[in-house]
Amino acid sequence: MTFNTQHCMNFYTEEIDFPSMAEEIKKYNPDIVGLNEIRGKGTHHEYEEQTQILSGLTGIDNFYFAKAIEFEGSNPYGNAFLSKFAIVSAETIIVPDPQPKMYDGYYETRCLLKVKLENGFTVLVIHFGLNRDEQQNAVETVLKNLEGEKCILMGDFNAEPEDDILIPIREKMKDTVCMADGDSFTFPSDNPVQKIDYIFVSQDIEVISAKVSDSVASDHRAYIAEISMEG
Repeated sequence: MTFNTQHCMNFYTEEIDFPSMAEEIKKYNPDIVGLNEIRGKGTHHEYEEQTQILSGLTGIDNFYFAKAIEFEGSNPYGNAFLSKFAIVSAETIIVPDPQPKMYDGYYETRCLLKVKLENGFTVLVIHFGLNRDEQQNAVETVLKNLEGEKCILMGDFNAEPEDDILIPIREKMKDTVCMADGDSFTFPSDNPVQKIDYIFVSQDIEVISAKVSDSVASDHRAYIAEISMEG
């Protein structure tokens, strides 16, 4: 599962709602979960260890938080990972900021979360920026960290399927949407009209099915792929 939680904010109440996020995850009983827009413990009272809290509520014991930035000095924010498989190693890889910046839009430092699991799989969790130069740097960072076998890449790419920014990734990996029914739109969650959340897998991995969640918790709908983890 890949799920942009918008820092665990309930789409309707606009309040932090860990139980709703946990129920959305538990509904599909995933073995591994990539999470975007997650907070860590900070000086602000709303900055809690969200990854650890979700781990406890879902019963998925293994977790890792990857800090991309700190808001207001010491309030961490980034990507996270939950796994039923033991984590052998985990690292946070910062996506380089474009220098110079080519656009007038909002820029935010992003990171790539990379974990290796006890079953031999490598999982990458990414959240692309909004600007083209940010996205190009994110693609380059992803390509440097891909493994040729047993590799899963997931997250919010802020790009639709026909966007050529995804071509270098598509040349090396399979898009699990090939086994999905329908359009697989994930955003906005109350009336999805865009697919910007993806799960890609290396060529050796069999994709069995894929689907978008039918419920609304965050501003994105969760996207789920069933794959074979044999071999």
